[in-house]
Amino acid sequence: MSGNTPSRRRFIINCALVASALPLGARLLDNPALAQDKPRLPLDNPQARALNYVETTEGLEHPAYKPGSVCTNCQFWTGGPDDAWGGCTLFPNYDVAGPGWCTAWAKKA
Repeated sequence: MSGNTPSRRRFIINCALVASALPLGARLLDNPALAQDKPRLPLDNPQARALNYVETTEGLEHPAYKPGSVCTNCQFWTGGPDDAWGGCTLFPNYDVAGPGWCTAWAKKA
């Protein structure tokens, strides 16, 4: 009987490991960032309007705007430095324009 104990013990440990990994696996599969691209931030989004978000700074005449301040060099930008569209921590469910800007812009450290 003692010959079955190690394999039974190993089986119970393996079951516990699989059971603890299932929620993590399900979360990874449900993550929309892995499954598909996020939609672009609509200009009529209430938060975008509150932050005066624009997709391009060309011709922008906002008192808080400083030339050269764009999403790609903002601390909230999570996309690549040359990406046309990418993530922003202020708008987690949307992609924002790389050459865009909003009043929350802060220089990337």
